Amino acid sequence: MRHRIAHRKLGRTSEHRKALLRNLCASLIEHERLITTLPKAKELRPFAERAITLGKRALNSEAPEAALHARRQAAAYFYSGNTNRVPDGGYKRPMAARTAGVAALNKLFDDIAARFADRPGGYTRIFKLGARRGDGAEMALIELVGSEAKATHEEEKKEEKKKSRRLFGRRKKAELKEGVPQEQPVKKSAARKSGRPEASAKPAKKKESGLTEKKTQRTKKGTSA
Repeated sequence: MRHRIAHRKLGRTSEHRKALLRNLCASLIEHERLITTLPKAKELRPFAERAITLGKRALNSEAPEAALHARRQAAAYFYSGNTNRVPDGGYKRPMAARTAGVAALNKLFDDIAARFADRPGGYTRIFKLGARRGDGAEMALIELVGSEAKATHEEEKKEEKKKSRRLFGRRKKAELKEGVPQEQPVKKSAARKSGRPEASAKPAKKKESGLTEKKTQRTKKGTSA
């Protein structure tokens, strides 16, 4: 009986498992949906929801010290950014790019915490996708609640882009038809009459002429004999 066993080990050591969950949590917060195996998704669900709860706590706190403390606690659920990062890049030095962990933490406190301000819990959902080809592992889709509306808007934008491209192509074809006709390729007979050198004409090979001369000399010797 599996009594008092809270978490799955996922076949990894403690350090490896923590690193895996941090990376998955950063990807889930940044992209709002993630496809992974079912045991990983079930382990990621409470891990990510605790981080979202800390973001809500910082949003609802009145004292700035409490908000800062909640942000520092939530930072443990992601990998930190560049430790030696200069805020303005320094003198003649380009600004270092933020890593995914810092970007996910900023998105969590700026956008996602406000989205789930009135929701008491259950910020994620899991959909089973069936077995994976190859090893037969059970796959699942884990996503934040409310991200399906964002996905539909993105699909609509893609369709609008495709339509605009088609219209642009049709306009271009119409302009070509209405405008000056394109130059037709010059035929061989016309090129000969005009005196232009044909592109397909090749210079005579010297080796062939030399062989023909040798053959004629041999034939002459044979006839004289």
